[in-house]
Amino acid sequence: MITEDQIKELNEAYKDASPADIIKKAFELNNNAVVTTNFRPYEAAILHAVSLVEPKISVVWCDTGYNTPQTYKHAEQVIKDLNLNVFLYVPKQTSSHRDVVMGIPSVDDPKHALFTEQVKLEPFKRAMDEHKPNVWFTNLRQGQTAFRNSIGIFSLSKEGVLKVSPFYFWNDEKLDRYLEENKLPNEFKYFDPTKALANRECGLHA
Repeated sequence: MITEDQIKELNEAYKDASPADIIKKAFELNNNAVVTTNFRPYEAAILHAVSLVEPKISVVWCDTGYNTPQTYKHAEQVIKDLNLNVFLYVPKQTSSHRDVVMGIPSVDDPKHALFTEQVKLEPFKRAMDEHKPNVWFTNLRQGQTAFRNSIGIFSLSKEGVLKVSPFYFWNDEKLDRYLEENKLPNEFKYFDPTKALANRECGLHA
């Protein structure tokens, strides 16, 4: 188990490192790794960067069932272009069924917590229980939420998994250039049914 002191040392040592060097260091620490995605904006960058280092890494896609047609088309394109090793996790109830019994509750609705549990947290927990990774690559970035501002490139998940965010200090402009240079598509029609605001934490990380 990696300690908080080691996390601090890693964050200091790699604060100016390239995403590729950060990813390589994470694999040196432990190669039992997954990368998670929901194909929101700029996700192609993390998927590309990690798969360049380890082409067969397990890609965990937790699909809420509420993605837009554009997001599904984007996901199919990225999966094909990068030849990703995708493991798909979906809620145990279809969105059509849930629409009838619950709909999409607003964040101040008492049913919102149950909704988030069903469409996001339970499928994610199932994925992590099955893969049991020691390293979890994600595309968290500074400035997205108050919580994410506090974690750094390397952090520990609630379960003690080493969470690695190689593009943590990158802004949209730098990521735009990365996508352009590597001929990667982007997707801006993404919809997260558990959030009312773009800067609201989704529950997987905090």
